[in-house]
Amino acid sequence: MRTPAGKECRYYYEDYFRGREKKECRLLARNPSAGRWKPSLCSTCPVPDILRQNACPNLLLEGKVHKSMLGLREQVQVYAVCAHKLTEVENPAIGCGECHLHQPGASILQNGKK
Repeated sequence: MRTPAGKECRYYYEDYFRGREKKECRLLARNPSAGRWKPSLCSTCPVPDILRQNACPNLLLEGKVHKSMLGLREQVQVYAVCAHKLTEVENPAIGCGECHLHQPGASILQNGKK
């Protein structure tokens, strides 16, 4: 679904059916200590870009609202884990580096052979 910032994100949800006006970030909603979501967070959220750059099915994301030192600026902070290796992923846009080796056809692409 398209976020208020205009990016496509699978965690953003809105419902206007029969007069309802519900908007939420389901990534933050499933984490009780994530903080309160508001639509302005979507403009700086890294999750839509991560999902566009890395389509690995083993990448699990968790998000929380992080406030700056003075508390004036809020943004979404992402924590990523590889479900295949059960390790933390430092750069979620790239991934763990192992999962793509186990996908069918990966060796063909790496060796340049058919």
